[in-house]
Amino acid sequence: MIRLIATDLDGTLLRPDLTVSARTRAALAAARAAGIQVVPVTARQPRGVRPIAEAAGFADYALCGNGAHGVHLGTGETLFEAHVPEAVQRAVAEALAARVPGVLFVSVREGGEVFVAQDGYAAIAHFEDHKREPGEMGTFTLDDVLARPSLKFIVRHAALTPRELLAEVRALGLGGFAVTHSGAPFLEVLAEGVSKAWGLERLCARLGIAREEVLAFGDAPNDAEMLAWAGRGVAMGNAEPEALEVADEVTRTNAQDGVALVIERVLREQAHCLT
Repeated sequence: MIRLIATDLDGTLLRPDLTVSARTRAALAAARAAGIQVVPVTARQPRGVRPIAEAAGFADYALCGNGAHGVHLGTGETLFEAHVPEAVQRAVAEALAARVPGVLFVSVREGGEVFVAQDGYAAIAHFEDHKREPGEMGTFTLDDVLARPSLKFIVRHAALTPRELLAEVRALGLGGFAVTHSGAPFLEVLAEGVSKAWGLERLCARLGIAREEVLAFGDAPNDAEMLAWAGRGVAMGNAEPEALEVADEVTRTNAQDGVALVIERVLREQAHCLT
């Protein structure tokens, strides 16, 4: 029996125009009515989840920053946080800047509310990247960016794709951190061992839910660990290869209400088992 639904947002639950369809809203509401916990698990920070929360009915738990930050949306309680240490992010920044001229960095801190962007970053950013206006990002020195631990340490280059940049980071041969990407035009460096699966496992332990009782949805490389960990991992029809490889099944795309389709089927299956 499924007791918790963990869903990515962008490219998964949200339609391409970043809205929640009426069918998806109804499916999520039906799952809650059946006693199933529904949890957004996203690369977004809480401020990026809040605009979606009302439309999707999220009022309880959320896992933000790729699992590094567990919060309760209703009370504002922080369940847990995992930070990239200053020494680790400095080692990455200095080694990568020497290898790849033009690379830029951002430190996301203090529950995702503080965004410290290196000078030049705002010029290549768009609102959709971080749900922040580039003009409000400020211009900081690299030392300012590296001065405090980060919930998420962002790495970006104007000319390199995230996959190309990921190869450069891995070529450094450094340890002490995790790195992923979510379909956005940058890499996301996290504390060592952290992933969406890491955060989801901690939340499930808190709630007394076994991994076999978890249904997870995702589409991007940063969803792969979560889909592999969950008892039932579902990749979207528009998913990246990393997510497709580990999923137990594939549903329709986010434009075709793929999440709702599976939830509706699961609710029917569970109702049949109870009769």
